[in-house]
Amino acid sequence: MIRRLIDVVGPEQARPVRRMIVALVVGAVLQGIAFALLVPVLEALFGSDPDEVWPWLWALLGVSVLYGAAYYWSLLIGFEAGATLSRSLHHRIGDRVAALPLGWFAPERVGQLGQLATKSVMDIMGVPAHLLRPLVTSFVTPVTVIALMYVFDWRLALAATLTVPLIVLVYRWSTGLSRLADVARSAAHAETGGRVVEFAQVQPVLRVFGRGPVRSGARLDDALRTQTDASRRVLVTGVPGLVGFVLVIQAAFTLILLTGTYLALDGGLGVAKLLALLVLAVRFTEPIAETAVLGSTLRTAGAALDRVAELLAQPTLPRSEDPKVPDGNAVRFEDVSFGYDGKPVLSGVSLTLGEGTMTALVGPSGSGKTTVSKLVPRFWDVDSGVVRVGGVDVRDIDPEVLMSRISVVFQDVYLFQGTILENIRVGRPTATDAEVREAARLARVEEIVHRLSDGWDAQVGEGGALLSGGERQRVSIARAILKNAPIVLLDEATASLDPENEQAVQDALSALTAGRTLLVIAHRLQTVAAADQILFLDEGRITEHGSHDELIAAGGRYASFWAERSRARDWSLTGQVF
Repeated sequence: MIRRLIDVVGPEQARPVRRMIVALVVGAVLQGIAFALLVPVLEALFGSDPDEVWPWLWALLGVSVLYGAAYYWSLLIGFEAGATLSRSLHHRIGDRVAALPLGWFAPERVGQLGQLATKSVMDIMGVPAHLLRPLVTSFVTPVTVIALMYVFDWRLALAATLTVPLIVLVYRWSTGLSRLADVARSAAHAETGGRVVEFAQVQPVLRVFGRGPVRSGARLDDALRTQTDASRRVLVTGVPGLVGFVLVIQAAFTLILLTGTYLALDGGLGVAKLLALLVLAVRFTEPIAETAVLGSTLRTAGAALDRVAELLAQPTLPRSEDPKVPDGNAVRFEDVSFGYDGKPVLSGVSLTLGEGTMTALVGPSGSGKTTVSKLVPRFWDVDSGVVRVGGVDVRDIDPEVLMSRISVVFQDVYLFQGTILENIRVGRPTATDAEVREAARLARVEEIVHRLSDGWDAQVGEGGALLSGGERQRVSIARAILKNAPIVLLDEATASLDPENEQAVQDALSALTAGRTLLVIAHRLQTVAAADQILFLDEGRITEHGSHDELIAAGGRYASFWAERSRARDWSLTGQVF
C-alpha cells in the first residue's frame, strides 16, 4: 500500500509521505526497544537484588522520551502529508481528466468521477492520518521485538519466528476473501452516485410525463438495492477471514506460552525471565492483531488507491516531442476516418475550410457533423487520415497552442456555477470588464442582464440551470467572441434563439469571419445560405459541396434539404375553439 500511495501522489509530492514513514519506522523501532527493556526491568525487580533495576529504568525512560519525540514528529509530518495528499490528488486527477480524450467520458463516468474526487480522495487522505501508524507499527514493532528476544532467549524467539509465515499466510487469505466483494461494492457505489445525479437532473421530464416518485425512482431503487447487497457480501465474506486471523494470532501467543512454560518447568528458564518474556510476547502479537481490526479500512483505502491509479494510468492524447507552429488558420481534412468504439462515423472525409471563410456543414442527424467539429480541436485522434490546422497535423501542435486558436460553441452548453460575468470571462480570463461587456453586448447577453435583479452578478446555477436554453447559448457565444480566436466552430449555435435574437447574434458572428476560419453546423436557412461553401455530409461521407446556388441548381440531397426546411418555415398551427 505504501508503494502505491507514493506512486499515486507522484514523485514531486512524495517527500512528506516518505518523511512520515521514516518517522513512523523510527518510532516503531523505539517502541519495540522499550518493550524489550521490560525484560531486564522485570527480571531485576523479581531477582535477588531489586536495586539493579535502576540502570534499566533510566534506559527505558530515555527510550520512551525518544519515542515520544518521534511520535510528535510523525504527527506534525502526518498533518503536512494529509494536506499535501488532498492538494496533490485533486490536482493530479483534474490534470488527468482534462487531458483524457472525450471518448473516455461515457455516461457512467459521472458517478465514478464524483466518487473518485470525493470519497476516494478522503479514503486516501486517511492513510497518513489514521492508517500508516498502525500499519507500520504492526510490522516494524513485532520484527524489533523478535530480534531483541534473541538477545534474551533464542528458543522463545525462534518459536515466535516460526509463527510469522502462518500469520502472513492467513492474513493474505483473509484479505483475499473480501477483495472481490470490495470491488463489487465500489462499482455499486459509483452506479448509485450516477443514478442519484440522473434522478435529480431528469425531474422535469419525469414530472411532465406523469412519472410519480415510485415509478420514476425505479432505476435508483435498483442501484440502491445492488449497493446494499454488495455491502452485505463484503460483511459476509469478511467475517470468516477476520475470525481466522484473530485465531491464528492467539495460536501464535499460545505456542510461545507453551514453549516458555516447558522451558521453565525443565529448569532452563527462570520464572522471572519467563514472565518478562511473556510480556514481550504479548507486545509481539498485539500490534499484529490490530491489523485485523483495520482490515476493512485498509482494503477500502487500497481500493481507493487502485481506482485513482487506474485513472492516472489512462492514456492521454500523445504530445509531439517536437511541436510545430501552424502557418495560418486554414483547416484541412485529408481522407479522415473515425469511429466510436469500433463503430465507424466518418469514412474518407476530405475537406478544406479556407482561412477567413465561412463553411456550413449540413446533413441528416447522425451523419457525423458534430464529430467533424470535435476533430478540429483534437478532442479525439483520427483512426486514419490527417487533420491539419495551418498546414500542420494537429497531433504535431502543442495542445495549448492549438486550443488558443480555436473558439467553440457547441449545441449542448454547460455553464459553470457562478455569475454571468464570470462565465463569459472563461473565454479570456485576462480580459477587462469593458471587453467582457462588449462581447456580451454583441451576443445580446446585455438583455438578459437587464432583466435580472442582480445584473452582471446574477448566478447562473449549476450547469446554467437558472437560465433558459437560449440564454445559456448566448452566454456561450459571448465566450467565443471574447476569446477572439482565429478559428470558430459553431455547432447549432443559434438553435435555441428566437428569430429576433438569432438575427442579432448572426450579425455579431458575421463580424468574426474577417480573417477567421468559421465552421457552422446549422439547420437554419439563413445561416446555411450565407456560407461561402456548403458541405453536405451523409453517412460519414461528403456527398456534395459548393455554394448555396450551385447546390440548389444541382438538385441533389442539399436541394431536397433546402426544400424541406423552406416548407417547414411556412408551417403554421390552426385550430378551432369550441
